[in-house]
Amino acid sequence: MGPILLNCTGSDHQEYIKQQVQVKNPYLDTMEEDILYHFSLSTKTHNLPEMFGDIKFVCVGGSANRMKSFAQFIHQELKLPGHPEVRDICEGTDRYCMYKVGPVLSISHGMGVPSISIMLHELIKLLHHAQCRDVVLFRLGTSGGVGLAPGTVVITDKAVDYSFRPQFEQVVLGKVITRSTELDEGVASELLQCSSELQNFPTVIGKTMCTHDFYEGQGRLDGALCSFSHEEKLEYLRKAYEAGVRNIEMESTVFAAMSRVCGLRAAVICVVLLNRFEGDQITSPHDVLVEYQQRPQVLVSHFIKKRLGLAA
Repeated sequence: MGPILLNCTGSDHQEYIKQQVQVKNPYLDTMEEDILYHFSLSTKTHNLPEMFGDIKFVCVGGSANRMKSFAQFIHQELKLPGHPEVRDICEGTDRYCMYKVGPVLSISHGMGVPSISIMLHELIKLLHHAQCRDVVLFRLGTSGGVGLAPGTVVITDKAVDYSFRPQFEQVVLGKVITRSTELDEGVASELLQCSSELQNFPTVIGKTMCTHDFYEGQGRLDGALCSFSHEEKLEYLRKAYEAGVRNIEMESTVFAAMSRVCGLRAAVICVVLLNRFEGDQITSPHDVLVEYQQRPQVLVSHFIKKRLGLAA
């Protein structure tokens, strides 16, 4: 398994030293106890290095049910002993769910930037407290396609905002802090290679636009509010496509920005449920949508198995 370099320079970089997951908060060192409230975990009540120290892959997604299904799926894919019925580590809270399967952590993050950002703060602190090393982080999701057919899987190279800029703006103490949203090129290329080996579904690399809303923010005409015309919607989508955007979702910018700042190699893999040039509502049959939603899981599972030397 290849090493992951976290903000290394000079001889450290040349020697490929594996470092722990980093947090960028000096105040954490002064705390007697760190309560990960939304995970129902704590540095005093739980032995985090013992529980999570062997984690190498973290997979996050919006739906609690989907991430439980992924945990059961990866249990079978890794051919681990025992029954694939997994236990929710966060059962003491109803905010998120978390399942550990060997070196893989599967976590739900809810919908939108605020929900995933809370989860990411506590996840990154968890990995830090557990002294995890060489971790790769994945977001598995669904999205609206921009000029792509339903069922296409998009591997994000850059997450962009509503103006197609590769940045995330966070308001801190009334001031706007801008962070880069570029994702790890090596992981993206490795995932694309995995997709070519599977040959089960079309896969592309492109930019992913992150919005703060499912309806107006994504140019939908079917929300409770709509202040623009069909022609204006299509013009905006055309501009997005020309800027390299291939899909739209609601979490990628903060996911990319926080992963990058904390030295985590990360990737966003989302399946397209519809082509937004052709409509706004998702009309595919339920069984088709279920199969679509499994595609990012199948791709990341193959990536993990290759890294662990288990791929056929």
